[in-house]
Amino acid sequence: MDLPLHEDLSPGTGTLPPRAWYAESDAPSLSLNGTWRFRLSPTAGPEGGGDGEGGDGFARDGYDHSAWDEVTVPGHWVLQGHGAPQYTNTLYPFPVDPPRVPDANPTGDHLRTFDLPAGWPASGGATLRFDGVESFARVWLNGTELGSFKGSRLPHEFAVGELLRPEGNVLAVRVHQWSSGSYLEDQDQWWLPGIFRDVTLLHRPEGALGDHFVHATYDHRTGTGTLRVDSGTPGRVTLGELGVDIATGESVTVPVQPWTAETPRLYDAVLATRGGREGGGERVALRVGFRTVALEDGLIKVNGRPLLLRGVNRHEFHPETGRALDAETMRADVLLMKRHNINAVRTSHYPPHPAFLDLCDELGLWVVDECDLETHGFHAFGWRANPVDDDRWTPALLDRAARMVERDKNHASVIMWSLGNECGTGRGLTAMAEWIRSRDDSRLLHYEGDPSCADTDVYSRMYADHAEVESIGRREDGGPERRARLPFVLCEYAHAMGNGPGGLSEYQRLFETYERLQGGFVWEWIDHGLAHPAHEYAYGGDFGEEVHDGNFVCDGLVLPDRAPSPGLTEYKKVIEPVRVEGGGREGTVRITNLYDFTDLSHLAFTWSYEVDGVSVAEGVLTVPPLGPGEQTEVRLPPVPTRGRDAETQWTVRAVLAEDTAWAARGHVVAWAQLPVELGMIQPVPGGTPPVRDGRRITLGPAAFDSRGTLLSFGGLEVRDLRLDVWRAPTDNDNGMPWRPEPSVAARWRAIGLDRVHHRVDAVDLGDDALTVRTRVAPAASDLGLRVTYRWTSNGIKLRLAVSVAPDGDWPVPLPRLGVRFGLPGAAGRVRWFGGGPGEAYPDTRAASMLGRWESDVDAMQTPYVRPQENGARPGIRWAEIDGLRIDTDHEPWLTVRRWTTEQLDAAAHRPDLVAGDTVWVNLDSGLHGIGTGSCGPGVLPEHELHARVSDFAYTFSLTGR
Repeated sequence: MDLPLHEDLSPGTGTLPPRAWYAESDAPSLSLNGTWRFRLSPTAGPEGGGDGEGGDGFARDGYDHSAWDEVTVPGHWVLQGHGAPQYTNTLYPFPVDPPRVPDANPTGDHLRTFDLPAGWPASGGATLRFDGVESFARVWLNGTELGSFKGSRLPHEFAVGELLRPEGNVLAVRVHQWSSGSYLEDQDQWWLPGIFRDVTLLHRPEGALGDHFVHATYDHRTGTGTLRVDSGTPGRVTLGELGVDIATGESVTVPVQPWTAETPRLYDAVLATRGGREGGGERVALRVGFRTVALEDGLIKVNGRPLLLRGVNRHEFHPETGRALDAETMRADVLLMKRHNINAVRTSHYPPHPAFLDLCDELGLWVVDECDLETHGFHAFGWRANPVDDDRWTPALLDRAARMVERDKNHASVIMWSLGNECGTGRGLTAMAEWIRSRDDSRLLHYEGDPSCADTDVYSRMYADHAEVESIGRREDGGPERRARLPFVLCEYAHAMGNGPGGLSEYQRLFETYERLQGGFVWEWIDHGLAHPAHEYAYGGDFGEEVHDGNFVCDGLVLPDRAPSPGLTEYKKVIEPVRVEGGGREGTVRITNLYDFTDLSHLAFTWSYEVDGVSVAEGVLTVPPLGPGEQTEVRLPPVPTRGRDAETQWTVRAVLAEDTAWAARGHVVAWAQLPVELGMIQPVPGGTPPVRDGRRITLGPAAFDSRGTLLSFGGLEVRDLRLDVWRAPTDNDNGMPWRPEPSVAARWRAIGLDRVHHRVDAVDLGDDALTVRTRVAPAASDLGLRVTYRWTSNGIKLRLAVSVAPDGDWPVPLPRLGVRFGLPGAAGRVRWFGGGPGEAYPDTRAASMLGRWESDVDAMQTPYVRPQENGARPGIRWAEIDGLRIDTDHEPWLTVRRWTTEQLDAAAHRPDLVAGDTVWVNLDSGLHGIGTGSCGPGVLPEHELHARVSDFAYTFSLTGR
């Protein structure tokens, strides 16, 4: 049977051959972005449009579209009030019967009427360019059909010169949401149809530039660069700074400064072609970076040196506009990456807007440019009928590879081409690899899904745990001989879903220990929460989808509004390009340069000396400009002062010495704290006896009920102080729904840790203490915790000592272990001496800095899109909450909220959390780690919290007394 265009296997019809993208030309152009007329139909057939045979009547001259709606281009119609978005991770949201798609196929007809600007040349031709349309487009200009195309995140051009008229041009585009191309675009993101990238009309003068290929290599042995620009249209290349003036196709070798992500040196050049006797020709700006990428000695090398990739995966996303990103948003992403020590980006799972790569060239990021290809949904059927192993689909695969490579080949930042993501294996991938190598042998090839690595230059994996990564680093992993010779990269790891990711420090230690391990890319950059009037940010299922994957779409290092999450702050610390170590007592600092190319001359080093979290002296530390990999020891100045019983430390920072293109002078690149003296807390003497008065017990300034429950302290009401073991499970606690074994959160709930009972066994009034013995246990279980609360007072302060002993053989770790209480009517201002300023957990506390901090309760919450455990501050020495002071010597975690853990657990979206009149405080002797169990390894054993005999104590007092 003959299939309609949107279902056939061809990549399209009528388009021009792909070519290199450039941002600046002297040839006129006209942006067609803006307001377009729009009509949505429920199906792809002619009956959907209702405008005549073939359904193309709307594209004809004179068609009356006055009753149509309007949409903004670039944009997605489902985010502009027409239909609704859908989210799936791997499942196709329609019946899988390739290449067929459903009859229910939302179809958007777009119309744009435009005039040519004054001065538009009468001679020459014109090209109409679409930079991105999802998922199938059919195009008409002034009633003439130009052709059609698939490949949503790829450019397509049409020759239109003869069809243009000075005024009243009508551009018509029909976009189908589903097409055969949808089977190649199953990329763990929202399905968002529409014209979501730029539409541009380009004048093409006689002699206009066609495709061109900039070859700019660097020889690290001689310090010279070789430039050659191949062009389908002859011309000349001038690079004034280097005195270069050569014809296209010619080579020249000159001394240059090389391009790296650390030193993104670009040279401005011009490629000029010539027209005929009546003029014409075109001048195009080139930004040339000289660098050489090679696979040498089993390592990825650039300019002769191996790389360590401190990377992130980046989908294109904005909470209001979806994948339609403006220039400011793209620049904000790159600046934020640079400021957090990220040096590489994988464009998961498609080529980004071309302007993003310009920014990577300019500001400096290594790029793995990934093809617009993923067929993950076929995994559910054992990869049966997988398009990448079906020769009928190979032309479409090759078209996608060619459009990526030809568009992006002149970017110095692109060091690897990636064939796509999670497509299994097949002949089509091999064909793509062969074509790419034949077209561009100056870059490496990446693909993760083939364990044989037959078509790739790197051994790439996703979510391998720490032990396996170490075995790969030691070359003990076995596998094919070819793979054993390749460098290793984690193309996805540290799944940043909700609270987390945990275990980053342990991964980074492995990367820095084993040469073969050349880093990785955290999954991923941004939470894909869509702005929503009721939920604030929506995720899968919030739009009534038939099939969806919930909040798995919210797994980024930045929140939907691009506010950095604690995970990004942690990642910045873990991947610092300068290591600062040493002995605070000895007064020495060891500085190691972890940059791959750069010395430390661009950094200034400062020190501060702190007493109980307050800086009492500051100065500059003189550090030589160490080269990459070099290390030195530097003496700190004499200790400025010693505080009686105070905790003292040095804080050493490496900051930018001058303004850069991505951050201002003084921006902190790396830091470390070096302890000198440990503080001491004076013990609180007892001596005040408890007194029973009817149904009440008093102990100094504290009042208890007859069961030994604290009611008030110094007139400050206290509510429900008791042992707490529950937390609202994080996304990582909830684990992976596709795994057969239950997650740690499921095991917690199965035991009943979310519904424990508290039984009082004894209340003893001693000579100097009130002792309350209890058992804490869930229903339907013989497991329990025997808890003793021992209260003492000197008449002013109140001390609580807690002893916990497990009953039974606990098969799971505890979520937390500590006490919880409420402060009714508290305003919620919090001061503390401990870790901060942001949240931290046992395996996410590298970025926690010891100091004195102050915040209100609301600011202490991390507003994850799906509410969950958050906000803990580690290593607390003391804290003050609305007049109540807590001192402790065992450095617990502090969490302060306006809702209970149970309310947090029950919430599905941010607005579900409604502040009450009570501030709830958790003081935890221990917390279970975070891990990356939402997609990857769980909590490492050293960060698990197991039920064992535990003792901890707190001293309460009132501030100002």
